[in-house]
Amino acid sequence: MRRLIHVCGMEMRVTGRLLRVVRPEADGYQFVDDPETMLEELRQSRMRMDLFTFMQRLPDTTPKYPYHMEWDNFAALPVSTFDHWWNDQIGFKARNKAKQAQKKGVVVREVPFDDVLVKGIWEVYNEATVRQGAPNQHYGKDIETVRREEATFLDSSIFLGAFLGQDLIGFIKMVHNQTRSQAGLMNIVSMVRHRDKAPSNALVAQAVKSCAERKIPYLVYSKFAYGKKQTSSLSDFKERNGFQRIDVPRYYVPLTRTGSVALKLSLHKKFTEHVPEPVLAKIREYRTAWYNRKSQSVTETS
Repeated sequence: MRRLIHVCGMEMRVTGRLLRVVRPEADGYQFVDDPETMLEELRQSRMRMDLFTFMQRLPDTTPKYPYHMEWDNFAALPVSTFDHWWNDQIGFKARNKAKQAQKKGVVVREVPFDDVLVKGIWEVYNEATVRQGAPNQHYGKDIETVRREEATFLDSSIFLGAFLGQDLIGFIKMVHNQTRSQAGLMNIVSMVRHRDKAPSNALVAQAVKSCAERKIPYLVYSKFAYGKKQTSSLSDFKERNGFQRIDVPRYYVPLTRTGSVALKLSLHKKFTEHVPEPVLAKIREYRTAWYNRKSQSVTETS
């Protein structure tokens, strides 16, 4: 179950059936400034919600609220100037990749959200059935669904496009928070067949430049670590491009007795957080092999 409600002028997402958890729809991109007022309105709602969770924004990493707290994390890049990032925050491999994109004709620029961009994003999404060893959740979506999904948070969004000639081969949707203390990469996707041109590296470079021009001090690329999975090819990519792990408080506030019991029993955590990492690693390995074989079979028969 997934439902949206408006509370204190913010769109909130309610998920779950037995345990209903409410959080900002743009959790990790936009933040709760006045949790007490938010809690008061949530408790007055006619919709049943058991547990409220929210994160603290950067650069505040010291817990500041008296609620139950657990550590979450961002993959964050401190931004001052583009030259500082280029010369001091990344290694030669990331610089070479960005240069490689330019040499192979990739041009990256900020773009408006319009029909041309939506069509380009739709084509990027529908290029491959599998990405990074897992099913591509956007594959097969029609163009109007893509338009609706990408049109969220437009007032605080910046779109970047990587072009080869007139063709969009990758894009970023970057969303900044209310105070512009951080901007998060809500989407960063490039075409698999143009991987040799390193469009993702070029997109990250432009994202840094766009943040520096707007004096946004942190660029965030989602999380650095997910649950017990501490390293991956994606975390390696983030690290090479200057992103570092910054731990931030995540708060959980029970709204009902069910929420209180669930919090005490750690039922608010995902199932995978209760499974040993070696077991999860083996499952991920089998899953990746299965989806790769399935993708290859589809390609051969098409």
